[in-house]
Amino acid sequence: MTESPMTEPPRSGGPLYGLRVIELGGIGPLPFFAMLLADMGADVVTIDSPSGSVRKPDLLRSGRRTLSLDLKNPEQLDVVQRLVSAADIFAEPFRPGVAERLGLGPDQCRARNDRLIYVRMAGWGRGGTLDATPGYDINFLALSGVLSAVGSWEGPPVPPLNLVGDFGGGAVLAVGVLSALIERAASGRGQVVDGSILDGASLLATAIHSFRAQGTWVDERGHNIVDSGAPYYGVYETSDRKFVAIGAVDRRLFQSVLDRLGTTASASDPLDRSCWADLHVAIENAVRQRTRDEWAEEFAAQGCLTPVLSFDEAIEHPHNRARSAFVGTPEMRPSPTPRLSRTPAIAKGPERAIEAAELIDEWTQNGETHR
Repeated sequence: MTESPMTEPPRSGGPLYGLRVIELGGIGPLPFFAMLLADMGADVVTIDSPSGSVRKPDLLRSGRRTLSLDLKNPEQLDVVQRLVSAADIFAEPFRPGVAERLGLGPDQCRARNDRLIYVRMAGWGRGGTLDATPGYDINFLALSGVLSAVGSWEGPPVPPLNLVGDFGGGAVLAVGVLSALIERAASGRGQVVDGSILDGASLLATAIHSFRAQGTWVDERGHNIVDSGAPYYGVYETSDRKFVAIGAVDRRLFQSVLDRLGTTASASDPLDRSCWADLHVAIENAVRQRTRDEWAEEFAAQGCLTPVLSFDEAIEHPHNRARSAFVGTPEMRPSPTPRLSRTPAIAKGPERAIEAAELIDEWTQNGETHR
């Protein structure tokens, strides 16, 4: 009797095993996108400039093989073009026009390999009024509207690290590329996937646009449910000057939190903004009576209140250790996710430099893309 897919033993290699990816070295979203593919089993080769510098260890480049090539040198550019003929995915991070001037634009690459998925990732995207101007994550977040909503009402907006733009944009890019690969299985042809950090950040804010359309969001920072305005969704300081996070949107759960904190406050109508200021004060006064870890232990079984951990503490937390949420030696990195039952992702080791001749022999022996 054949085992069902959910009970089959895992197969090594990952779900993208055999997929050949060329990544031109960059920063931010493209390395993250390539890391996602590498974790899922793709053979990712990163091409760096000889004059560039990469700080070690760079955990975003885990599982890669790397080549050092000068794309302005005709002989070394020819190496890339030959690899394009045998690749499934080619990803570049340049501003508009740069790849074309190098001879590595989408039309030039797909003339060599019509099955190629050509990936472009830029900050502003292409076709707008700013596409040729420089910028960084904070600039793209500012223009998306997202930055205006992050932070408390008392001060200026606060950059949410570079997670929403750079890496949110990189994750969205992966969906488009895998969609193009699925379509290629039917048509036999590749296509261009055009990504933008600005577009990705805007897309991640779809729920906020929905709140605005419903009339439940006000464009004033720190006055909404998920932006620190609501007392049942915020961060509070403890007696040892650390912090706990409270998330209890359901009225019943919020009342249970208030009771366990020892307050006499009522959560009769959590959506009533007129009550929020008094509830904030009641919770702040209660939380300051004990340490962060005392509150964490108090709420361990109930939930809805969790300690705000440092990165080191997160790695060592019992729940994360039980799930192997972080892996690696000696440097720890987050485990690949999501987790597949039959073809699991694998957190590979550090990047490894290789020679161009070795890769050309390996990739071009069949003269066509692997899939």
